[in-house]
Amino acid sequence: MLVAGFPAGSFEANCYVVAPAAGEECVIIDPGQDAEAGIDELLREHRLKPVAVLLTHGHIDHVWSVAPVCGAKDVPAYIHPDDRDLLTDPAKGFSLAAGQQLFGGLTLSEPDDVKELADGAVLELAGLSFTVDHAPGHTPGSVTFRTPPDGQVPDVMFTGDLLFNGSIGRTDLPGGSYEEILASLSRVCLSRPDETAVLPGHGPETTIGHERATNPFLLELVPGVQGVVPHDQHRRPQQGILSLDT
Repeated sequence: MLVAGFPAGSFEANCYVVAPAAGEECVIIDPGQDAEAGIDELLREHRLKPVAVLLTHGHIDHVWSVAPVCGAKDVPAYIHPDDRDLLTDPAKGFSLAAGQQLFGGLTLSEPDDVKELADGAVLELAGLSFTVDHAPGHTPGSVTFRTPPDGQVPDVMFTGDLLFNGSIGRTDLPGGSYEEILASLSRVCLSRPDETAVLPGHGPETTIGHERATNPFLLELVPGVQGVVPHDQHRRPQQGILSLDT
């Protein structure tokens, strides 16, 4: 499997292109701010033809370029219905004052073809299989996409802003919930094998095993158990207005 990516725009949200191999069809994951040029460069370099855009959630740093990318490539966008309204109203993902300050003059539109994701759905796209896991907490409609192991290649999980290398997604924005994100981490992430590769929405890649052993937010969670809250409640991710990732 071919996975290539780059941090897009001032938010440095990771945008990925995923294909079975060079010269094949591909999917694009999370085309953020000013991502078109970087995407086109990867498509040319690897001779890829996109067939869909997958969105891990609706925050603007991950969906900024979805409409122009889908329009230029004539492909659909996939998003969970609980985050779909953020495609046209990014300010809803922020407090009222911050949303008006940051995005009051910004106009976004939905792609012409939007398909809604469901928990447990399996997407067969570009010769690859992506399992969708609904993972609320960062936003109500956050999801992960995971591909099954293939020979020497382990499971690969695109976690968006659910799980990072050494941290987890922030939960103080509208629709966020610390308790929900812990339950999602337990159910969606800790249930996966240690060798599962984690490609997050921000920062470097990691593995489930590394995060299970070292991530302070995961150390007291039980795999597959919902509603488990670590005793050390002060370990909440750092909060801020502009930094959407932590």
